[in-house]
Amino acid sequence: MTAKPLTNPLTVLGLETSCDETAAAVVRLAPDAPVHVLSSVVASQIADHAPYGGVVPEIAARAHVEIIDAIAQRALTEAGVGVADLDGIAATAGPGLVGGVMVGLAFAKAMALALGRPLIAVNHLEGHALSARLSAQVPYPFLLLLVSGGHCQLLEVAGVGACRRLGTTIDDAAGEAFDKIGGALGLAYPAGPALERLAEGGDAARFPLPRALIGRKGCDFSFSGLKTAAARLAATLTAPDDRRDLAAAAQAAIARQLVERTGRAMAVYADAHAEEALRFVVAGGVAANRAVRLALQDLAQSEGFSFDAPPLAYCTDNAAMIALAGAERLAVGLADDLDAVARPRWPLDEAAARERPTHLAGRKGAKA
Repeated sequence: MTAKPLTNPLTVLGLETSCDETAAAVVRLAPDAPVHVLSSVVASQIADHAPYGGVVPEIAARAHVEIIDAIAQRALTEAGVGVADLDGIAATAGPGLVGGVMVGLAFAKAMALALGRPLIAVNHLEGHALSARLSAQVPYPFLLLLVSGGHCQLLEVAGVGACRRLGTTIDDAAGEAFDKIGGALGLAYPAGPALERLAEGGDAARFPLPRALIGRKGCDFSFSGLKTAAARLAATLTAPDDRRDLAAAAQAAIARQLVERTGRAMAVYADAHAEEALRFVVAGGVAANRAVRLALQDLAQSEGFSFDAPPLAYCTDNAAMIALAGAERLAVGLADDLDAVARPRWPLDEAAARERPTHLAGRKGAKA
C-alpha cells in the first residue's frame, strides 16, 4: 500500500515476543521528520536457554508472561509518555514461537481494549523489513535481504504491506547455519556471534566447503549441505588454529552465497526499476555480522545500489521495528480487530507462498 501524507504525529507502543527476547518500545512518527525512537527496551533470555543449547519454547513463553508488564512500563517511563499519549498498540502476531507470540499479542489486545486505542497486529518480518528506516531515510521501493536465524529471503518492498518475494531458503536459514556450525565447533549458545569472533584471523581458503544449488537459476538459498559438511569437519578438529580456519571458511561460504543470490536479485530488481533510484537494504540478525555486511556493501556499490542496514541494536529482534511497522500501518488507516490471531507461520508474500511453496505440508522447514 502506498503511504499517504502523514498530517499528525503518531506515538505507538510496540511489543515483540516472537522468540527469546521480551521487548517493548515507543516510536513517534511525525510529518516531515525522522523517525524518533523514544525508548527501546529488550530483556534477553539467553541465560535461561543456554543450558539447552537453543531456545526452549515453553521456557520462552513463561518468561514472557513473567516480565512483559514490567518491560512495557519501563518503555513508557523511559519514553516519558503515559498510556494516554499513545495513538496505537502494535505487537508481533507472527511468525515465531506461537506461545511467545500469544503472550505479546494478548497483552497488546488488553491494552488496546482498556485504552480504546487501535490494535496493530504486525508481521515480525515486516518489522525487520522496516528496521533500517528507524535510523535513516530509506524511501520505498527498495530491495531487501532479510537474513536471520529463522529467515533468509530476498524481497522487493514497494510500500506498507507490499512485498514481493524474489528468493527464499529452501531448507535452513543463514543464521541457523552460523549457530549450528558454531555449536559443532564447541562454541556456547548463541553460537553465531561467537563463530564470528572465532573466525577473526582465520584462513578462509584452507577448508573447501560445498557450494549450493550449482546450475540452478533464480535467487533461492540453501545452507543445509554447507552446515552438514562444516559440522562433520568440526568433529575431526581439535587444534585452535584448525577451528579458527574452519570458522573463517564457513563464514566466507555463507557470505559468498548471500552475495551470489543477492546479485541475481539486484539484476531482476534493476530491470524492473530502470527509471528509479536503486536501493538495497539488509536486515535481520545476520546483518550484524561484519564480514557479511561488508561483502554486501561492496556488492551494492559495484551494482549501482545504495546500501542501508539497521544499527546493530536493531538488527536482532527488538520492539522499535514493531512499533514503526505499526505506526506506518496506522498512518495509512490499517488496524486490526481484537480477534487477530497469533500465527506461527506468516509469509510476507502470501501469494508467492501459495503459488510457489518451498516446503510442502508435513515437512519441517524454515519459518518462512
